[in-house]
Amino acid sequence: MKLGISTYSLFGALEAGEMTVLDVIDYIAEIGGEHVEIVPLGYDLTDNPELIASIRSRAEQNGLELSNYAIDADFLLEDEEALHSEIERVKRQVDIAAGLGVKLMRHDVASSPDVSIGHFNAVVSRLADACREIARYAAQYGITTSVENHRYFIQQSDRVQTLVQAVNEPNFRTTLDMGNFVCADEDPLAAVRNNLPYASIVHAKDFYIRPAAEDPGEGWFRSTAGKYLRGSIFGQGDLNSREALRLIKQSGYDGYISLEFEGMEPCRDGARIGLQNLRRLLEEV
Repeated sequence: MKLGISTYSLFGALEAGEMTVLDVIDYIAEIGGEHVEIVPLGYDLTDNPELIASIRSRAEQNGLELSNYAIDADFLLEDEEALHSEIERVKRQVDIAAGLGVKLMRHDVASSPDVSIGHFNAVVSRLADACREIARYAAQYGITTSVENHRYFIQQSDRVQTLVQAVNEPNFRTTLDMGNFVCADEDPLAAVRNNLPYASIVHAKDFYIRPAAEDPGEGWFRSTAGKYLRGSIFGQGDLNSREALRLIKQSGYDGYISLEFEGMEPCRDGARIGLQNLRRLLEEV
């Protein structure tokens, strides 16, 4: 397995103008990363295509692989023209992924205030049609596309599997986030085990968890059932990250693991310490 960091982990510094994405790549190499996941938040590749070549060059200079390209998308659009436009926009993002030279790309699929299973069942075939069209487009580049377990609507492991199976394309899989299952109140260890066979890349993430009746104050968000959650430095939160990594290691998975930090600590520290913990825990299990 190759351990690296998502540029999203340094979003705080990117947003504040303290770092550019090229600085982030340098920093990831400095703290021992082996790959970089490109998430265009805090920088833009659509309106700045010259940055694509710069990212490739900087990663190569640092001996880093570019692992995955991750973007937003929403196919839960009733208007057919709007849906067609969104699919075409994501295809242009696939072109960017090809320009980066990555072979993996995660795109979002849907979010909705109605996260009921009835709503999901009613629209999953429509979502699958959009994902299938994009996967087939990405196949020309040898790119595997994926859905991540996040944004509440498609967060449980069985919903992810349902969508992957409905798309039924060999190059459509899942970005398996170890931590995000708690946002839908699913046991993350059971969910990791369920979805490992479908994983194209793994995200290492950790959370603090507090009961729904005990509001911890500013900086927390809520799970589907109302628990309070806050991102932590990987290995310092309340999730059993050690056992999740054991499951991943024992499964024979041998791809990329990408650290995601979204806590309140300074992002450079969160990325550095989290990567240290990720490497140490993997060695220990």
